[in-house]
Amino acid sequence: MSDLIMGEDGLARCAWSAGAPEYRAYHDQEWGTPLRGDDALFERVSLEAFQSGLSWITILRKRPAFRAAFAGFHLESVAAFGPADVERLLGDAGIVRNRSKIEATLHNARVALELPGGLSALLWSYAPEPGSRPRPAGRADVPATSAESMAMAKDLKKRGLRFVGPTTAYALMQATGMVDDHLAGCHVAARTL
Repeated sequence: MSDLIMGEDGLARCAWSAGAPEYRAYHDQEWGTPLRGDDALFERVSLEAFQSGLSWITILRKRPAFRAAFAGFHLESVAAFGPADVERLLGDAGIVRNRSKIEATLHNARVALELPGGLSALLWSYAPEPGSRPRPAGRADVPATSAESMAMAKDLKKRGLRFVGPTTAYALMQATGMVDDHLAGCHVAARTL
């Protein structure tokens, strides 16, 4: 499989975006685009945690249900969830019903509310300087972790957040534009030069 695919629209894309329409939309409109804001980044931290051990397409397809179930990932609302909410969430077939991940999401909301400066500022403090890394030429050039994601994960764990290992942290960095791993030749990479 080539590292780039050509769409019927004549645009080259990273090959991973070819599997489903949701992947293509996510690739073109979200992945690698800078995202800021405590609630927005809390959603991404949470969804990356729920994705652990699953395919990302599962999470993309369930994202509307996750948003409804978790009050739009509004930090203060999720932090106020209690045991009855955990049981409600465990009964919600629209989301991934994993008690550990659900309880971690509620816990992480409470921790995030206590972060000096907020979650967004903390996460973005680990972003490498723009242009400090060469654009990947192929999938083999895209790491699963980085020094920054390892430092981010270590700091988040030290502060008490759960389900935030170095690989999850790197996926978060890719998803939120802290790093831009669109391959050279991808039409989105051309937009972000």
